[in-house]
Amino acid sequence: MIVRKYTDIEAVDVEIEGAERVKIRVIIGEDDGAPNFIMRRFTIAPGGKTPYHTHSWEHEVYVLNGRGEVRQKDSAKELSAGSVVLVVPNEEHNFVNTGEEPLDFLCVVPK
Repeated sequence: MIVRKYTDIEAVDVEIEGAERVKIRVIIGEDDGAPNFIMRRFTIAPGGKTPYHTHSWEHEVYVLNGRGEVRQKDSAKELSAGSVVLVVPNEEHNFVNTGEEPLDFLCVVPK
């Protein structure tokens, strides 16, 4: 069993094309011996965003604080603390901070 604070993990810049002002912490992952899932904490600074992207796996998101949107090409849904999101496989999406404070969320993906 592993118990720790998320702050024990260094936040690093997301360095993929189209990401702006986004940091990630892999708070539980393969290095911890997690056999099936990876839990990540994202922080998007005000005015920041992830790029539009798609992938073959689902992921679940739980918003911890801040305000933002999860977007598809033709729609956007508002996010705030307590919002949950299911992104199904191959669904194009991105996350945008629309507020004045950091947008923090947990994201769980299969290993």
